[in-house]
Amino acid sequence: MRTILEILQRNMLKHPLLLLVFLLFATGSMFAQDGATVKNDTIYNPEVLYSATPKKYEIAGISVSGVKNNYEDYVLIGFSGLSVGETIEIPGDAITTAVKRFWRQGLFSDVAISVTKIYGSQVWLNIDLKQRPRISQINYNGIKKSEREDLELKLGLVKGNQITPNIVDRAKMLIKKHFEEKGFKNAEVQILQKDDLSHENQVIVDINIDKKEKVKVHKIYIDGNTVLSDNKLQRVMKKTNEKGKLINLFRTKKFVKEKFAEDLNLIIDKYNELGYRDAVIVSDSVAPYNDKTVDVFIKVDEGRKYYLRDIRWVGNTLYPSEYLSALLRMKPGDVYNQKLLRQRTMEDEDAVANLYMNNGYLFFQLDPIEVNVENDSIDLELRMYEGQQARINKIIIQGNDRLYEHVVRRELRTKPGELFNKSDLMRSAREIAQMGHFDPETMDIRPEPDPENGTVDLVYALQSKANDQIEFSAGWGQTGIIGKLSLKFTNFSVKNFLKPKSYKGIIPQGEGQTLTISAQTNARYYQSYSLSFMDPWFGGKRPNSFSFSVYYSRQTDISTSYWNNNYIDPYGYGYNSYYGYNNYYGDNYDYSYAYDPSKSLQMFGVAVGFGKRLNWPDDYFTLSAELGYQLYKLKDWEYLYFMQNGTSHSITLNLTLARNSIDNPIYTRRGSQFSLSLQLTPPYSLFNNVDYSKLDPSNNKKDRETMYKWIEYHKWKFKAKTFTPLTSAESQHTLVLMTRAEVGILGSYNRHKRSPFETFYVGGDGMSGYSYNYATETIALRGYENGSLTPYGYEGYAYTRLGVELHFPVILQPSSTIYALAFAEAGNAWTEVRDFNPFKLKRSAGVGVRIFLPMIGMMGLDWAYGFDKPFTGVQKVGGSQLHFILGQEF
Repeated sequence: MRTILEILQRNMLKHPLLLLVFLLFATGSMFAQDGATVKNDTIYNPEVLYSATPKKYEIAGISVSGVKNNYEDYVLIGFSGLSVGETIEIPGDAITTAVKRFWRQGLFSDVAISVTKIYGSQVWLNIDLKQRPRISQINYNGIKKSEREDLELKLGLVKGNQITPNIVDRAKMLIKKHFEEKGFKNAEVQILQKDDLSHENQVIVDINIDKKEKVKVHKIYIDGNTVLSDNKLQRVMKKTNEKGKLINLFRTKKFVKEKFAEDLNLIIDKYNELGYRDAVIVSDSVAPYNDKTVDVFIKVDEGRKYYLRDIRWVGNTLYPSEYLSALLRMKPGDVYNQKLLRQRTMEDEDAVANLYMNNGYLFFQLDPIEVNVENDSIDLELRMYEGQQARINKIIIQGNDRLYEHVVRRELRTKPGELFNKSDLMRSAREIAQMGHFDPETMDIRPEPDPENGTVDLVYALQSKANDQIEFSAGWGQTGIIGKLSLKFTNFSVKNFLKPKSYKGIIPQGEGQTLTISAQTNARYYQSYSLSFMDPWFGGKRPNSFSFSVYYSRQTDISTSYWNNNYIDPYGYGYNSYYGYNNYYGDNYDYSYAYDPSKSLQMFGVAVGFGKRLNWPDDYFTLSAELGYQLYKLKDWEYLYFMQNGTSHSITLNLTLARNSIDNPIYTRRGSQFSLSLQLTPPYSLFNNVDYSKLDPSNNKKDRETMYKWIEYHKWKFKAKTFTPLTSAESQHTLVLMTRAEVGILGSYNRHKRSPFETFYVGGDGMSGYSYNYATETIALRGYENGSLTPYGYEGYAYTRLGVELHFPVILQPSSTIYALAFAEAGNAWTEVRDFNPFKLKRSAGVGVRIFLPMIGMMGLDWAYGFDKPFTGVQKVGGSQLHFILGQEF
């Protein structure tokens, strides 16, 4: 090129004509280049005509405007679906689709995509967005605090989040549904937004709710029924009941559309149960009666009643038809009861399906087929597919952040490699619930089968809950302030005690052991300290429990001069006794100034126990043994009739046979608890050659030491509880009937050497604690004052307690459990075992509530009325009593 130019330069200087030709050529080339520049130059903000023919462009760049620091540009560009380097048509569907994507996000009130410049076949785009405002404040108007808290959980409206029309519409729908479920069918909801002048692009949201009155059922009209009367059909309906009827006094009367639909299904189920397989609801409607009530109209077609003519089993190879028919409990000639058929094939614990599934046949299927229907007769064919047995492949535990993995796995009855067993799966769920570390109400245990390989994975989805308890309480008694501090650690780990790095919080955790430390005092009059430890899997290989406990308490007394000045008999006899007119429950006396440290009762005890889970009669049984030592030191202690001074010892062996099959230790729906225990000391009087009938322990110190140096007794106790669900046990609101029976007898080897300790202190709330009747066992009997059935100056050597309770859950959540109860009970105590009479009981009835908080434990408040006269005193009946409950009763 350079050579050509040099030649042209030399020749053009010699030949002017050639120079002119070159200039003309160069000028033409320049004009040609100018024309190309104009054609290919950048065009800014071109006008896009959507009626024009689409032209293809390559996206060279995408920018975002109108959005502040809330989103990164690449995130918003990702929303659009457009990307640099992509070829699109303008005008075309790509831009329109991108805009629609932004609208679907619901986060923007305005969206515009424009072309900022074009260079040749390249295009630059800008996405201009206008954000919807964010919530700066939410106000709920017209409802209570508890209702607001419920709605906050359901709606998900949170300060700082953007608010969109969809969110507003969804909130309105959820609010109306929430109150409709509670019977407020006419509730009105307004959600208003107003700019927050103190925050840019933020709004204050006002949620105005007018619940109106609850809509109840005025009248239920049923037409077409002849087999079942209107009243019987209305009793079948659980949630739709007429107001004003005495029979519906404790049933809900509010009208809820969803519950009404469920009740219609219950009507059909009832007809099917009676053999009316063709029964249908022809029509149903609801009409307002007035602003507060509605009338319900139901028309039924009952059809005809059917009977079983023949029952055949098809496909069964493992079990003979005769055996399956016995399990079915239905035979030719019986009424065609579809409810019973469903229960005996699929639902009951001993149903046909569970027979197979408890033997590994997870893929088992059973279909009842009506092969022939003739007049009122049905031929039933039970077709089954047995399939292959499934073995457990993997056990997957989810949600456990409290315990070591092996601590949970050791409670499971399902092991990898074993055949699938449904009953083992349910038993594993029960054992996990009994541990107390996981919420049984949210537990999700599910099999994930693999039919191709004939295996199943079992997933235990758990939700941990706090189970440690801290009790710090203070109260005012006749002797001043009484304070108590108790720490209960339910996930303790002894082996990590010397490994501070393994601590979770302030203590070593993870092994599921229980450590309890407790102290109670009111300084001068009373002090009590205790420590206990329990390992449910001592050694870690077998479910054998080990326990250890130690305690010390010191109780002082009121001065004798104080008693004499106020004419009070400490034994409870006479006109001015504890249960007389001037009783200590009144305001006449203040004991806080009558401290006498010279009178005291001191107790020290230590015990070591071992328990074993049995396999017979079944593995719900346990057998435990505890060896204990107790020291009693008394000094002028006037509240034990047999002994007031001296030191006593006892060595005891406590044997307990127990069975516990309850499903949930907090709110129990089904199962039972039984225990039979024998606590005994060595029978010193049988081999020490002492004639105790000739001793006078009340007046002779030596005789007293001989009589009570070593305490001897045998103590028998039987306790039982049963829990029966009155409604579906799988329901969140299962009504449960609990029954109770207790008997206790404190016997002696020698009738002249009875134990002054370990007697029964019956009456009141049953709370063992600050009282003058120490060294006794407290037994509750609500409706009577504490100890009023074995008052001061007497000892209870036998007692019984019977009761029935109705439980209804209010809240069943990991954070709290609340249930209400109504009860009736009866019991009594006797100072002589020979006077024991289970038909001569003190009766009471009442209502109460129980609240379980994970960090505190079980608390309760009961109101009870005692119908009979206590042991002593001037009151004719136990009367109205309030009782505070702390801790779980057996």
